[in-house]
Amino acid sequence: MTPRTPTLILCLALAAGAGIATATAAEAFRPKQLAPLGPPPIPPDNPQTPEKIELGKLLFFDPRLGGNATVSCASCHLPDAGWDFPGTVSMGYPGTIHWRNSQTVVNSAYYGNLFWAGASKSLEGQARSAASGGVAGNGEADMMEARLAFIPEYRKRFKAVFGDEWPRIRNAWRAIAAFERTLVQTDTPFDTYMRGDDKALTASQKRGLKLFAGKANCMQCHNGALLSDEKFYNLGVPPAEIWETDGMAQVTFRYQLYSKGVTEEMYRSTKDDPGLYFRTKQKSDKGKFRTASLRYTKYTAPYMHNGALATLEDVVAFYNEGGGENEFGANKTKLLKPLNLTEKEKADLLAFLESLSGPRIEMEEPDLPDYAPLPLQTN
Repeated sequence: MTPRTPTLILCLALAAGAGIATATAAEAFRPKQLAPLGPPPIPPDNPQTPEKIELGKLLFFDPRLGGNATVSCASCHLPDAGWDFPGTVSMGYPGTIHWRNSQTVVNSAYYGNLFWAGASKSLEGQARSAASGGVAGNGEADMMEARLAFIPEYRKRFKAVFGDEWPRIRNAWRAIAAFERTLVQTDTPFDTYMRGDDKALTASQKRGLKLFAGKANCMQCHNGALLSDEKFYNLGVPPAEIWETDGMAQVTFRYQLYSKGVTEEMYRSTKDDPGLYFRTKQKSDKGKFRTASLRYTKYTAPYMHNGALATLEDVVAFYNEGGGENEFGANKTKLLKPLNLTEKEKADLLAFLESLSGPRIEMEEPDLPDYAPLPLQTN
């Protein structure tokens, strides 16, 4: 046998080293279109302070910021239910039923388009819209402001935080938004992995990440640090079953059609949520909804704008089949096609999706301050 020369040994060593490097690089696959989540953006006109955040926390849980003082932000965004509502559609104002699924407020600080159709551009605007919406909070600004004035603790806190002589309702929304900007999660296994720790993901989750970026084509819409492009798509999500089985839900749906100014023909014939069309009145936008972030989804079932999918397994199956069918099928995105994932691939993809959630963000409901008579005014 011919003895190996030093040159041959060196070549073999380099080849072996290249193989190791290639394997390591494969394990450390990190798509450039994804990124770890950093600190949330803070608007310059509403800077964070500990006092403002604490005031916002109280107001978030206080039902007096609503129509009949029974519904708070936390009524539809429950901490122990993923900071959203566990039903297919959210709880409505007493005597009504909502028509869409509540989204989690965790990481909502990063969105530029809030609500399913992007109706608000800031957390401040979102808080105001939710508290005053006809089937949500149903609150009147002057009444809510008057209630705050009858609570000495709030008068004291609004004065200290905003300089208000009497609590101003617009500052209540600013305080709630400041609190919500603390409900972020940047310590998921995915974030740790994207920051350089190769051991943060399991082998199955790493395979799922490759599927997410490749064969499953999830990254086409779920990209960036938030894992959402914040664009609007019709995925073919079927209509909410509750509209067919619950009379009050049907009333709410018809109210939405009427109040948002659809044509009489559409009012009488539509059986599905028009989504973005409500805002644009463009036929091409019927059935479109904003891409939801995949972060914290481990705790936020059910899924989609109407809660049509009960589990993350159902979500993976839905996309594997190329989406679904709804009334506005002509607008269904061409991005969705059958994926032909194997059972093992679906399990790996699901494992990766679970890596996008860290520990539950838990919080006990705070003790709310009491009413008291207004102080006498003397001249």
